[in-house]
Amino acid sequence: MSLINRLDTRSDDFRTRLRSLLAFEASEDASIEQAVAEILRDVRARGDEAVLEYTRRFDRVQASSVEELEIPRADWAAALDALAVDQRRALEAAAERIRAYHERQRAESWTYTEADGTVLGQKITPLDRVGLYVPGGKAAYPSSLLMNAIPAKVAGVAEVVMVTPTPDGVRNPMVLAAAAIAGVDRAIAIGGAQAVGALAYGTASIAPVDKIVGPGNAYVAAAKRRVYGTVGIDMIAGPSEILVICDGKTPADWIAMDLFSQAEHDELAQAILLCPDAAYLEAVEAAIARLLPAMPRAEIIRASLAHRGALILVRDLEEACAIANEIAPEHLEISTVDPERWADRIRHAGAIFMGPHSSESLGDYCAGPNHVLPTSRTARFSSPLGVYDFQKRSSLIKVSGAGAQTLGRIAATLAYGEGLQAHAHSAEYRLDEAAAAPARPDASS
Repeated sequence: MSLINRLDTRSDDFRTRLRSLLAFEASEDASIEQAVAEILRDVRARGDEAVLEYTRRFDRVQASSVEELEIPRADWAAALDALAVDQRRALEAAAERIRAYHERQRAESWTYTEADGTVLGQKITPLDRVGLYVPGGKAAYPSSLLMNAIPAKVAGVAEVVMVTPTPDGVRNPMVLAAAAIAGVDRAIAIGGAQAVGALAYGTASIAPVDKIVGPGNAYVAAAKRRVYGTVGIDMIAGPSEILVICDGKTPADWIAMDLFSQAEHDELAQAILLCPDAAYLEAVEAAIARLLPAMPRAEIIRASLAHRGALILVRDLEEACAIANEIAPEHLEISTVDPERWADRIRHAGAIFMGPHSSESLGDYCAGPNHVLPTSRTARFSSPLGVYDFQKRSSLIKVSGAGAQTLGRIAATLAYGEGLQAHAHSAEYRLDEAAAAPARPDASS
């Protein structure tokens, strides 16, 4: 069996094979959905008591109150102080770059005044409170904490509440250190669907939030999906993806490792290379075979590449860009000479990495742009997580007396046309008595 699928756009079955390769439907496990629904109902009804019960059952942590599960700020500071110097410096450097990038995204309120004195505009305000889910145990990602918490604080969110499971009471020191660096306001050692329910509905000890962000397992994803509407959520993410467009001039080992960097996430992750040079594709496949045995997560990579990975021979880079737009990948590397030329042709991608030195892994950790990206072709209509996800926009309307004369007639005419007389009269009451009578239908009509 080949390590990775090989496709050629000139083949008659190319479209069929590509569609099959891209096909992914996030199936909802009935047992998970049922369990999550029951947990959420219980948390909504019993609050802290339910949260404590599920924490004892799933995380094997005994506590008589949620306050006992609070992780004190002193513990965050201690974790930061105890980090190895290189880890602390790396976290702080990444946080600084992420903050600098996201500060450029912050929108400000604006207004303009029309000739008759009417003022229109938009008021920008941050969310009041955000819940941040951070996986615990082995699947702990301090980089994700930085990517979620820092944009929220840049937006001006007053309180970021972190929830993180601590199986058997074990707390991840890098997560606590990242919380201290990112400016998290509160940390609670709870996880799973019960933590999502507590954040969404509120309990005696946990105030309800406005939005829940952050990655989690299938139970967390199902819970986020169910509470959406009561609160906002960031997104329901699918398996990680990378698509590489290469002209054949980047060292083959570099590209092979870039494909590995996403394939190692899980067996459903997708890694695809598009290139017009058949000999180069052979070189990359050889590099995959040579480098794979040394990878600690080799079996996961092997399964990912065999089932959903591909090396695709294209006619030219123009065709590669067209296919990239069809795939709408989470991560797109353009490893070519003059990558900006080809980036101009891309309409759908979560993040675009330009040039041979721009490995996707740098974006995961420290380049600055957010690594929370749309997956499963949702880049066609959605964007990376950003400051704008933690800000709300309110329209501002201050109509002058003169403006009411013009707008009142327009509104009344449209309201009568829709059969909404109260709307029309509300606009007409603001018309000057001396002004010409508004155009309204006869009472008999």
